[in-house]
Amino acid sequence: MAKQSIIETVDITKVYGMGDISVAALAGVSIQIYSGEFVAIMGPSGSGKSTLLHILGCLSRPTKGKYILDGENVSHLDKRQLASIRNRKLGFIFQSYNLLPRTSALGNVTLPLLYDRNQEHKMDEMEEKALVMLELVGLADRTHHQPQELSGGQQQRVAIARALVNDPVMIIADEPTGNLDSNSGEEIMALLHKLHKNGVTIVMVTHDPEIAAHTQRIILLRDGLVEQVVKNGKKKRRR
Repeated sequence: MAKQSIIETVDITKVYGMGDISVAALAGVSIQIYSGEFVAIMGPSGSGKSTLLHILGCLSRPTKGKYILDGENVSHLDKRQLASIRNRKLGFIFQSYNLLPRTSALGNVTLPLLYDRNQEHKMDEMEEKALVMLELVGLADRTHHQPQELSGGQQQRVAIARALVNDPVMIIADEPTGNLDSNSGEEIMALLHKLHKNGVTIVMVTHDPEIAAHTQRIILLRDGLVEQVVKNGKKKRRR
């Protein structure tokens, strides 16, 4: 049975500015990521990895090229349509957690359900689902704690629960261990492995080779192009 493609980009370019002052952050990126994969995107500063992440996360559109997400061409959608796609199909984990400061863990995890205009949830149903997600990440006893009452690792667990609550087709993790000490970072990576084992598709941007080594495949960018794809320790250079 053929693998289902969650992400397919075809010659994606992203140009900032105009004319002589234009800069190509991406210069023709073609990648595929399949359902159930755990993939890292790496590259030096200026390689285009943040720009690619924004496009994959439907936070911006490519200048040229095609982006197919879960079978749908989203390359030319407007901001409102992209926002709808993000909320329905994607879950985000950020380096800085991005939790509402005076809101409980339960309230933070419930937020994506409140923003989902395509479904009508009752508040008790939303909170019940959020509780299940908090239990999944090991925070059943922290549901009413606000972010300032939680450690960095616990805040990131809340963020992971929030990313999962809408049953996304893919999780996008942007430096998920970047603000954590090594022990907390290892715990977060163990949790991501658990989710991946349960079938969650994860795309992670990181600058840390040790963190990237946790994934099945590493896509290395340089100067807005895919330079190498590393799989099982073997390097494959793109021509």
